[in-house]
Amino acid sequence: MARREDGRDWAYRVDPYGFERPEDFDYASYEAFFSRYLVVLTRRAIKWSKLLKGNNSIQKSLKVKRYIRKGIPNEHRALVWMIVSGAQTNMEQNPGYYHRLLEGEKNAKLLEAIKTDYYSPAMLGLKTDQEVLGELVKMKVPAVAELMERHGVMWTLVVSRWFICLFIDILPVETVLRIWDCLFYEGSKIIFRVALTLIKQNQAFILEATNFPDICDKFKQITKGTFVTECHSFMQKIFTDPGSLSMATINKLRETCREKVLSQG
Repeated sequence: MARREDGRDWAYRVDPYGFERPEDFDYASYEAFFSRYLVVLTRRAIKWSKLLKGNNSIQKSLKVKRYIRKGIPNEHRALVWMIVSGAQTNMEQNPGYYHRLLEGEKNAKLLEAIKTDYYSPAMLGLKTDQEVLGELVKMKVPAVAELMERHGVMWTLVVSRWFICLFIDILPVETVLRIWDCLFYEGSKIIFRVALTLIKQNQAFILEATNFPDICDKFKQITKGTFVTECHSFMQKIFTDPGSLSMATINKLRETCREKVLSQG
């Protein structure tokens, strides 16, 4: 996409995080949302400042979990992500470790472990989790699962970018950051909660599809619009709409689906 000659117009086309907005970006809806959301952000920032009190540590608790689900303010996000993901502790306990790894001999087992975070040539992790989503849809939104099976649509065709990109460039950036807040704290089940919410909330719309291309188009459309832009209400939905969804359930499905993927490959 070519840049506009007018610098002010170009700045308008770029969001606060440096991402260029698409041609069909709905400025009116976004500005209406953000004027309300700023109030929420201000309120959250005050609460987070009191919680942190200048410290670089956070103890996991129900209160912290609740705070994170309601959103981490931008000014605290980098620090909190480092802490809750465990990266801060690892960095402090292993000073210079990353640079030593870069300069030293490569550990073949470590490299293989990294390659299997979805991104190996076989993409075993990615394929496994897409199958897991398919099984969860059968349990939670069976009509959509039946539609997919009837038209022979594989989940990889409609949701692979959701998993590979962790919704970046799929959902509005404010919503993505809120998803990542929870992802770093609660783990990969958040990805499934988001996917299931998108599908369940748009079940009637998806079921209007009558053929293969139509289904693919519906899945593109459900990642746009007011529902996903209003990130505060969207994040509330991901913790209610899918119902119970434990890591034990996901890990059990992963074992079964991994075997299925291996047998197919």
